Amino acid sequence: MNPKVDFYFSKNEKWQNETEKLRAIVLDCQLYEELKWGVPCYTFQENNIVLIHDFKEYCALLFFKGALLKDTDNILIQQTANVQLARQIRFTNIQEIIQQESTLKAYIYEAIEVEKAGLKFTFKKTEEFKITEEFQKKLDENPNLKTAFEALTPGRQRAYMLYFSAPKQSKTRVARIEKCTPQILYGKGLND
Repeated sequence: MNPKVDFYFSKNEKWQNETEKLRAIVLDCQLYEELKWGVPCYTFQENNIVLIHDFKEYCALLFFKGALLKDTDNILIQQTANVQLARQIRFTNIQEIIQQESTLKAYIYEAIEVEKAGLKFTFKKTEEFKITEEFQKKLDENPNLKTAFEALTPGRQRAYMLYFSAPKQSKTRVARIEKCTPQILYGKGLND
């Protein structure tokens, strides 16, 4: 146990018992405990394997390379359509965790083996992501914006495309595009 991570398990009373049980299970698999992105992250030879996080409706184990796991019990969840590699196992009570303890350990050990084997995942190419109608219209209207966008790294392009496509309402997508246009013109990424 890493004392720098202890605070996480007492901060959210709703999921305290569940996250503490998940911590015990993961540590029993001989992973190193760190604090990354404000949550407990467990590594093997400095490679991220799994993290524990809690949400309003559930707590979860997130496997960084979950898409490469066999998922024989069909319990891995893809958070959103845009998440390509990571997968979660969600819990709403401690009984679920206790009942699945041996399964969870099997998944963790499999994730360690995936890392040891150096398995790689083929990510979708930037061209495979859909550009929203609103953003395509803006690119067609503004050649400078199109040139600036195409000059961005593929990762920055994807970040913008995902950000622009997330809202359900067109007016929200347009507002996001308007807000980000100066940043794109300056060659900056979404979070730069």
